[in-house]
Amino acid sequence: MKHVTIKDIAKHLSISVSTVSRALCNDKNIRRETKDMVLAAAKELGYKPNPVATNLKYGHTNTVGVVVPEMVTPFASKVINGIQEILYPKGIKVIIASSDENPEKEKEILKMMEQFMVDGIIISICSYKKNIEEYSRLINSGMPMVFYDRIPHDMNVSQVIVDDYMKSFFLVENLIRSGYRNIAHIKGSDDIYNSIERFKGYKDALAKFGIEYNDRLVIKCGMDFEDGAMAANELLKRDLQTDAVFAFTDTLAIGCMNRLREAGKKIPEEVAIASFSGTILSTIVHPQLTTVEPPLLEMGKNAAQLILEKISDPESPNRSIVLNAEIKIRESSMKDKQ
Repeated sequence: MKHVTIKDIAKHLSISVSTVSRALCNDKNIRRETKDMVLAAAKELGYKPNPVATNLKYGHTNTVGVVVPEMVTPFASKVINGIQEILYPKGIKVIIASSDENPEKEKEILKMMEQFMVDGIIISICSYKKNIEEYSRLINSGMPMVFYDRIPHDMNVSQVIVDDYMKSFFLVENLIRSGYRNIAHIKGSDDIYNSIERFKGYKDALAKFGIEYNDRLVIKCGMDFEDGAMAANELLKRDLQTDAVFAFTDTLAIGCMNRLREAGKKIPEEVAIASFSGTILSTIVHPQLTTVEPPLLEMGKNAAQLILEKISDPESPNRSIVLNAEIKIRESSMKDKQ
């Protein structure tokens, strides 16, 4: 079906395009008879205004791009709900795209968002090393940008984060105070700065209690449930008498826990499991998972407020918002409650 334009209405009525445009905009200088004639023709031909074209005329599209690193877990969807809760009432629509943990795909998405002329971009990056020049180029070109959760380290940007280091430190400290001493760590990618911060928290908690760091207890892997299972296999293979595991994310922790149970390990009597992410996944497994739970809805709301600030005034100072993540102690690490 052909999209009817103001040119079609002008041709139909044998009047100028500018007259049609002014009549549709309710210009007070257009005669009532002409206005009624144009409105009647628009209805007859099935004309519908193009909001994108109208907004572009005034220099905005009323859209914000949101780029997430993955859509496998509920993490991204919860943040997006928070973003939409702030932006939708203001008439701003959200365009969502996933980089699938691929920096090259992320770069293509950012260029696509730019071509679509979004008013701003909210992004959780998949690597703090790979696309720094692209972020800088977009910001320097005037594109409002806000980063959340995964951020470009050492870059002056508006961002919404939690304290990965301190919360990881306190979680591992809790494991140690609960009697666990031989604690393994399933580490995320070195391209993700959160992974580096959580690893530092793990090491420093061990040091505080005089527990010698053993790099054989650290397993580097990917991000999926299968990667968590493979990490468990490696721990079993190394036979290190591991009594607890701190995983980078809930998905890794659940994959590891399921594999250890398949191997006959009792959770938490023989091996405690703890992680970081705090999605609903941590509560729908058995035993329920001890985890650090970021306030994801609030993260989205704060990111949306920051992007509104940047859209309203691109020269406004960059702000960093650090939200309080809550440590949820559940059955997967409660040895003395079993």
